[in-house]
Amino acid sequence: MICTRVLAGVLLLTSYSSFMRAQEHVSEPPVNLGDTSFLDGIGGPGELAETIGDAEHSRAIVDGAGHKVRGTGQVNSILSLTHGAWLSNDRILGGWYGTEVVVAAAHVNAGPGMATGGVGDLVVSPLVLQWPEKKLGQIALDQRFAADFWLPVGDYSPTKSVNISSHTFLANPNYAVTVFPLRRVESSWRVHYLWSSTNQDPPLSANARSTQAGQAVHFNATLSYELAMHLWVGANGYLLKQITDPKINGTDVPNSPEQVGAIGPGMVWNHREWFLYLNAYHELGVENRPTGNKVVVRVQKVFGKKR
Repeated sequence: MICTRVLAGVLLLTSYSSFMRAQEHVSEPPVNLGDTSFLDGIGGPGELAETIGDAEHSRAIVDGAGHKVRGTGQVNSILSLTHGAWLSNDRILGGWYGTEVVVAAAHVNAGPGMATGGVGDLVVSPLVLQWPEKKLGQIALDQRFAADFWLPVGDYSPTKSVNISSHTFLANPNYAVTVFPLRRVESSWRVHYLWSSTNQDPPLSANARSTQAGQAVHFNATLSYELAMHLWVGANGYLLKQITDPKINGTDVPNSPEQVGAIGPGMVWNHREWFLYLNAYHELGVENRPTGNKVVVRVQKVFGKKR
């Protein structure tokens, strides 16, 4: 088997000054929402290289009741990711082990005088564990664990209202699984936990000495059908839910949890070692964060020997 679909996270914009003034809100850092999708849990020894393009349009920032926050407008962003991964032929706890890294660049336009671009934070995983496919009766099961960490090396300035980097260290471990419950039918799930360190140099607009985003859980999910050989089509979605209060100057800020869900169509097609993913999402049930639509394009190349 060759190494496939071992992806970490995704970076986007971080802070919105008008929202923080109105809501005393600490935004969740950007994470992998819908950037991994079909056949996600499958993998094996070898190497992988891929590029990912994200285009996102957010109409406005909404409050806890889903109403637009006054003074916030449209945000358009374009993201480019370069991802590399490696899995050894050796095993730990029954799984092939390896590492991965993701380098990002982005351009964000939040209106007049609120545009920025540059290199984003670095995502590294010192440990990836990919287990061989197992059978539960007639159901095939592929699974993987990755210990992802985000290093705040991207462009950031406390004088900017919009930044590419979150300026915090993130722990974002995840577990991915793909099951084939029926012939030509797959469902993939990737579940993440998110913890953020304290930002000791927050945006000046926050009028605070320090900020810390709340902990959160988020997941991506798919259900697809193999319409033709090597062509899978179906539905994909994601959900993020903040589970603890954020902090400003070390004090909890209650009643400001973020959440977002999304659903849309998608597909993946492959020819030998090449894979092409197309995914679209419409966001629903958004609270205390931007709401909009997102399109993801992934081109992937797999290297490695057949086993």
